[in-house]
Amino acid sequence: MRILVVWLINTVALLALPYLMTSIRISGFWTALIAALVLGLVNALIRPILVLLTLPVTVLTLGIFILVINGLLFWLVSKMVDGFYVSGFATAIGGALLYSIISWALSTLLLRN
Repeated sequence: MRILVVWLINTVALLALPYLMTSIRISGFWTALIAALVLGLVNALIRPILVLLTLPVTVLTLGIFILVINGLLFWLVSKMVDGFYVSGFATAIGGALLYSIISWALSTLLLRN
């Protein structure tokens, strides 16, 4: 049940992004639902491999390179899901950062243990 709630929280966070950044567009709720699912799968499967492969660069930049990885994966998902549009890589980095902040805030408010 908790996984479904987190999925819906991430969907709401994705739906909020076009209101905050005009260069991100989502065609509707179902598109956001699918994009949140794909984003979760990409973050669970591909992100750990990328973080491990880029560990020297991440250490050298004191962790800031993680923002680039998050933006890359956010942009990748926008290319995979029809109806989810991100205008460029810089927008993807900003969108991934905002998405993380909104998702964290909603999870903190709604999922108290």
